[in-house]
Amino acid sequence: MTDKTLDADVLIVGAGPVGLTLAMDLASHGVSVILCETRRFAEAPSVKCNHVSSRTMEQFRRLGVAQQLRDAGLPADYPNDVAFRTSVVGMELARIPIPCRHDRYTETQGPDAWWPTPEPPHRINQIYLEPILLRHAAALPGVQLLNRTQFTAFTQDSDGVSAAATDLDSHATRHIRGRYLVGCDGGGSAVRKQIGARLEGMAVVQRVQSTLIRAPQLRALIPGKLAWSYYAMNPRRCGTMFAIDGHETWLVHNHLNAEEPEFDSVDRDQALRNILGVGPEFSYEVVSKEDWVGRRLVANRFREGRVFLAGDAAHLWVPYAGYGMNAGIADALNLSWLLAACVRGWGDEGILDAYEAERLPITEQVSNFAMDHAQKMIRARRAVPQDIEAPGPEGDALRAEIGREAYELNVQQFCCAGLNFGYFYSGSPIIVADGEHAPPAYSMGGFAPSTVPGCRAPHFWLADGRSLYDAFGPGYTLLRFDRSADVSALERAARAYGMPLAVVDIDAADVPRAYMHRLVLCRADQHVAWRGAHVPPDAYELVALLRGEARRLAGHRRQLRWEGVVA
Repeated sequence: MTDKTLDADVLIVGAGPVGLTLAMDLASHGVSVILCETRRFAEAPSVKCNHVSSRTMEQFRRLGVAQQLRDAGLPADYPNDVAFRTSVVGMELARIPIPCRHDRYTETQGPDAWWPTPEPPHRINQIYLEPILLRHAAALPGVQLLNRTQFTAFTQDSDGVSAAATDLDSHATRHIRGRYLVGCDGGGSAVRKQIGARLEGMAVVQRVQSTLIRAPQLRALIPGKLAWSYYAMNPRRCGTMFAIDGHETWLVHNHLNAEEPEFDSVDRDQALRNILGVGPEFSYEVVSKEDWVGRRLVANRFREGRVFLAGDAAHLWVPYAGYGMNAGIADALNLSWLLAACVRGWGDEGILDAYEAERLPITEQVSNFAMDHAQKMIRARRAVPQDIEAPGPEGDALRAEIGREAYELNVQQFCCAGLNFGYFYSGSPIIVADGEHAPPAYSMGGFAPSTVPGCRAPHFWLADGRSLYDAFGPGYTLLRFDRSADVSALERAARAYGMPLAVVDIDAADVPRAYMHRLVLCRADQHVAWRGAHVPPDAYELVALLRGEARRLAGHRRQLRWEGVVA
């Protein structure tokens, strides 16, 4: 049995956080979307993700869901700290202070309280995050969600993509037609396999025996101030525990050693008790087993024609600094406005070349950061001394030393400003490099604000109290720091092409020093596309490049050189 053909501008395979965010952003641009998802509507997701990055929260603010997310997850006053202990209920070695959500916007002390953004990070598990995104996306005009639907295959032509999918309840075949298709269907992506893209890198970095437990009595056994995350370090077992609801549910990661190649290589119950620091009398309920393998794999390409990959379909790595799901959402928000430009008619098809040119190098960089940190953590776990729990002054001194090392190693991943704000797009066909400065280098934890084209536009508050990003338009936004700068030629060129261009005059007194030019042109995703003191003489050529005509412009220049018109 076959069903009628369904039509949309974009077909998204997979309705996890990446696919839902992509659908939400496309809908905000007036692009129609069909989402194919194998799970039932509102079926509970896994507990994989525990952290929403600042960059992701900035985008959720734009999409209208940031406050809903802030109000969900752990109790408002539950500490978001990271504690390093000999066991969860054992002696504390060090602590990274992180504001609870009640104090998130007001706290000014500590390594995680200085974020230069309207939206600091948010600790929330995926079981609370995803339902909010789902309800929001499902209610948007132009978004159609097909649950219990398995994507099977696609063909593409010069006008669009035709996909087949199976209704998992009726076994009927559904035919779907769209201008573009995006695979957000996870590590085993059927879309990736059909386009012939290969995952390259290291298949196994770390195996983790992960268990979601219900233990209402555990909270009362933990001495001192509570924490969102606990790192247990003892010679019997090293592991990590995350508070899920702040009351009775906890996610416990048992990091397997190299000589433990299978998930059942060690006794799950005993390992869990060693991490928690409890004896055989302690009772708990196993809610689910969430075992996973940390990898460092990146697809060799993110696109074939009108078909794209995003999220785990494109890359897999150990999710240190929370950059598993958050990297996938960054993919989605990089791709969405490019697809919208083509669907809405103001973007040339060449604008889509920017997606792989920008995101593939970044995912390589982030995967290497994660890989490097994973290897350091593996070495640290193997180096835990036998006498770390010894009483007396010598034991105290040893624990203080181990605590300092743990803090220095991990503060960069939990307060990862570099991964949030430091990455930049170079070599993009829709970014105009000016050659004045190279983009500043960044680390996992550190970065330098910059308006070098390709960097994130540094945030500041406008004179009327709004965030700079609240003033951005749906396409390009020109920040004018000197009202005497004539931008009419650029506005005319944008209108001629139908390219959305908002001009924002900046009157704020407290502007970051990185803004050294009178004009800074920013994209919908808040990255700088061009900067200068004056609009260039050929504003039409600049707009043509911004809308994706780089290849045509390069061919035109070659033709002129051949004819001797230009040198």
